Amino acid sequence: MAALRLGDPAPDFSLPALDGTTHAVADHEGRPVVVVFSCCHCPYVVGWEDRLNDAARRVDGEAGFLVINANAGYLGDSPDDMRHRAEEKGFVFPFLYDESQETARAYGASRTPEVFVFDAEHRLVYHGAPDSDHRDPAGAEPYLAPALEAVLAGTQPEVQETPPVGCTIKWR
Repeated sequence: MAALRLGDPAPDFSLPALDGTTHAVADHEGRPVVVVFSCCHCPYVVGWEDRLNDAARRVDGEAGFLVINANAGYLGDSPDDMRHRAEEKGFVFPFLYDESQETARAYGASRTPEVFVFDAEHRLVYHGAPDSDHRDPAGAEPYLAPALEAVLAGTQPEVQETPPVGCTIKWR
């Protein structure tokens, strides 16, 4: 499973959201798009999910923001668990289910959360963690926010790669 490299195109997919609609990278033609591999149970995800929700809220209408659970069949990450978490936290982004894990494999994702930011041409410009510290929002060095600001301005982010930090994706 090869990881995407900077400049690589976003692998497209069509995945179901909790409301039964399907979502794809191609739905955001001509706009930047963020793809985040996530789940419900991981303490890193829990630490970052409010910041991810805030980032999605800030770019609403200007960029796509797709969050994918690829922990297919894992205890605590079922569609029912996803629905409960999304309602509890008021997610403003579609929370998608990658039951086959094909999308996670196509991206080379390994962690939750793992962030991929693509420019308006859907070329990878940032890959890694949302910021430097899942426990301390005030003291964390931001990565996702400046990457989004850069792609919305049509420029490259200053920080383009950081190590993804979090729980491992639970593969079948």
